[in-house]
Amino acid sequence: MLKGIPKILSPELLKVLCEMGHSDRIVIGDGNFPAESVGKNCKVVRCDGHGVPELLDAILQLMPLDSYVEKPVSLMEVMQVWLIQKPELLEIIMMKLKEIY
Repeated sequence: MLKGIPKILSPELLKVLCEMGHSDRIVIGDGNFPAESVGKNCKVVRCDGHGVPELLDAILQLMPLDSYVEKPVSLMEVMQVWLIQKPELLEIIMMKLKEIY
């Protein structure tokens, strides 16, 4: 039995994380991200009902960012509509990324 695994991480997502290595990538997208078309040659794991900041926090508890690349994190361009609707989410994500760096 594994201990200390964040409950937000499903067995399917844990398996994918376990199989990842250097230069592999993970995309944490919101419900509007076109995962099935953008990730058509990738494994898509849905995490319905969970937010990006919570997933990011849980994943980073188990998996460090790759220190062998110059930029281990990329953010999509923030749309103005998104900033108006949920400005607090951008602040949370940026705080978490600052904790890492």
